[in-house]
Amino acid sequence: MTAQAKATIQAAQTEQPILSVRDLKIEIKMDSGVMNAVDGVDFNIYKGKTLGLVGESGCGKSLTSRSIISINPKECETTGSIVYHSPSDKDLNGTNLLALKPTGKQIRSIRGRKISMIFQEPMTAFSPMYTIGNQIMEAIRIHQTRNKKAAKKLTLEMLAKVGISDQEKRFDQYPHEFSGGMRQRAMISMALSCNPEILIADEPTTALDVTIQAQVLELMKSLQAEFGMAILLVTHDLGIIAEMCDEVAVMYLGKIVEQAPVKEIFDNPKHPYTRGLMKSMPRLGGSKTQRLDSIEGSVPMPINMPPMCGFYERCSERIEGVCNSKSVPNTQISDDHSVRCFLYSEQSGGEVQ
Repeated sequence: MTAQAKATIQAAQTEQPILSVRDLKIEIKMDSGVMNAVDGVDFNIYKGKTLGLVGESGCGKSLTSRSIISINPKECETTGSIVYHSPSDKDLNGTNLLALKPTGKQIRSIRGRKISMIFQEPMTAFSPMYTIGNQIMEAIRIHQTRNKKAAKKLTLEMLAKVGISDQEKRFDQYPHEFSGGMRQRAMISMALSCNPEILIADEPTTALDVTIQAQVLELMKSLQAEFGMAILLVTHDLGIIAEMCDEVAVMYLGKIVEQAPVKEIFDNPKHPYTRGLMKSMPRLGGSKTQRLDSIEGSVPMPINMPPMCGFYERCSERIEGVCNSKSVPNTQISDDHSVRCFLYSEQSGGEVQ
């Protein structure tokens, strides 16, 4: 490792994260037992950087992201800590967001103003009863100004910023009058209308065609550069991860199984699940008749899970009597690369690879 690379890592380690998630657990009580939807998640988000949270559907990505602004269903019992350090408000430094009442005044002052979210499906996120302009303007009037004229002006400016033309006309239209790409742009304009410090983007390009997807991602990058916000990008698309992220956390069955800078993840994936995701990606120049690799089996239901690796049944590299007998520790294999796998743990009886 070069001296410059070491200096960069050391600087990142000493920099205070804008958001620090520790031992986040989300349990849902069901008739058949307790579902451990999120089970001991840790990560940091830094100002001006993008963290990608990637994994299959149902692995707990959305529940993790929604817990940051306390909007999960009340059936979710959440423990751990989500500590927020606001660059612009010293009173919020060190605030544990999970300790705040979900409907209380303090979290409502943070939600939408300091930490904002682009939801997975804008057609259901927008109310069909109100115009797009009124819904964006409502957030501005709550957090920035009570003046209607000033709020409308800011709304029109945000619509223009996200590339929506004829803003005066669009302001008075309803969500069903917008195309999918335009609704997504309007959702981004709402999320950014109060210049948040953290943007949570939950599958921001789902159901969009490739051209519109590229435009939305480019828009997010340009707005991040302009506002200096941190982004938590939740997706199952590794192509988007490669294009957008500085760091990646791979999630499986409620746990982060591997975390590293984006280049390290793609160049040197360690966990068998991460490798499986990489091999399942289509590649340019491949044969038309060549079948994509797939990960055998299906994700187990995380209800009353015994202490073992959740990927055990699907893993071709499993160690009998080890992977299925105890909980998997998180192993730091380099300064900025960690993996939750017995292949790299001294507990397996072997050396860290």
